[in-house]
Amino acid sequence: MSTLAASFAQDLDAYRRAGVDGIGIWELKLDDDSLEQFRGSGLGAASAVPAVPSVHPLPLLPGPSDPRERIDAILGSLHRLQPFGPSAVVCLTGPGDRATAVTGLAEIGAEAERLGLRIALEPFQRQGIEEWSIVNTLGEAAELIDEVGSPAIGIQFDVWHLWNTPELLTEIEEHAHRFSGVHVNDWRNPTRGWADRVLPGDGTADVATILGALDRAGWDGFYDLEIFSDNGAFGAAYPDSLWDVEPYDLAIRSRESFMTCWQERRVTA
Repeated sequence: MSTLAASFAQDLDAYRRAGVDGIGIWELKLDDDSLEQFRGSGLGAASAVPAVPSVHPLPLLPGPSDPRERIDAILGSLHRLQPFGPSAVVCLTGPGDRATAVTGLAEIGAEAERLGLRIALEPFQRQGIEEWSIVNTLGEAAELIDEVGSPAIGIQFDVWHLWNTPELLTEIEEHAHRFSGVHVNDWRNPTRGWADRVLPGDGTADVATILGALDRAGWDGFYDLEIFSDNGAFGAAYPDSLWDVEPYDLAIRSRESFMTCWQERRVTA
């Protein structure tokens, strides 16, 4: 998604040449040749995002309005994404009643378990959460997962969503064993909207400290760059949109930005 305008095949080429280890699999980009192309790329699969990524509807994103139809769509996506071997498949609750979210996640978790997949429940940034989710913090996500009761469901950690939640570093230490994926990005200040994220180190999220906390807590999976930077696709054409940068150039810049934060990583005692 960080290189929105590129095809999946172009993403694979750009990321491979940029020297990264893996790619997040966005179902919206896949076509009939994508699996073969992926297997030939030598890249690993980080978190995958289904075409319909939540039980309840989300603003500006495609998909039916009925939760039953959305759950069925996610179940179908699990079968399409499973051959890629993603570290997890991301799922949000969407805004809506908790009972429906619990029931839907339980069904999704059961199918994921049958397919040998992990589901990664993603908490949403507390600014604007009322339009996107019923969970914001890692603790809230853990409570919902416990309520669902599926061993296939973990947590998708996302820097942009979680950087300003209370006691984040303590919560990372407490809940890291549940993490199934990690999205890396940064918070522009002042921000212009939910699709206005910047490269690690270019914002105010103190990415280096967060990476240090994740490292100390034992996370050893992919650090998956996820940048939304609207160029008009979601209604806000930012003049400095990263989605307008050539994919290989952005992949190089992204890797360098991440590595700078990684080298500076630190943990506040």
